[in-house]
Amino acid sequence: MGKDVIIACDFKSGRETLDFLSKFGGERPFVKIGMELFYAEGPAIVRALKERGHKIFLDLKLHDIPNTVKKSMAVLSGLDVDMVNLHAGGGTEMMRAALEGLTRPDGTRPYLIAVTILTSISEEILKEELGVSGALQETVMRYAKNAKAAGLDGVVCSPREAGAVHGACGESFLTVTPGVRFADGEVGDQKRVMTPSEAKKVGSDYIVVGRPITASADPVAAYRRCVREFVDQMGE
Repeated sequence: MGKDVIIACDFKSGRETLDFLSKFGGERPFVKIGMELFYAEGPAIVRALKERGHKIFLDLKLHDIPNTVKKSMAVLSGLDVDMVNLHAGGGTEMMRAALEGLTRPDGTRPYLIAVTILTSISEEILKEELGVSGALQETVMRYAKNAKAAGLDGVVCSPREAGAVHGACGESFLTVTPGVRFADGEVGDQKRVMTPSEAKKVGSDYIVVGRPITASADPVAAYRRCVREFVDQMGE
């Protein structure tokens, strides 16, 4: 399992997405398709990007009763994506059902990961608005352990929790971490952030990077900078 940079293609249309990715020429970065793009274009955008050779993280964050999630995952599995997710807050029964639905007749399936606590959620929001009494990191660890017990491959967490997740769930348990910004960039609406090089040092397996790349004046250079800081020179 190698580290990789996933570009969050949070665009409003397929055309905008394809125009953006055309800037990369022969490069085929790993991309994330989120709710905005998927709701606008549906499965067609997934198929279009797969045909062009991109790996895809389908970020739809399913959260429903187990049977509904199981059936939905069976449909998503047919899109041949590389990674899908759900909310760990749905509980272990839902996560096990998702895994069952996602697994194809031949036993293959995409990676299935669980969202722990969104990176836009602070300790204050967790306690005062959501009514969760435990500390934020304790809640992330509880959700991560539940995901591992359900047989999932990893979790989405902030890079600040990646090391602790590996400590609790093992080095092979994936940590997919948004909330990554360049040292000289804007933080935006995410509360728990790190730079690519910091995320590498604390054990993130994949970093998901959106606006620092997609809103850059030179997206290809920004992407390559992320790769250089996060993937290359692993001996640093």
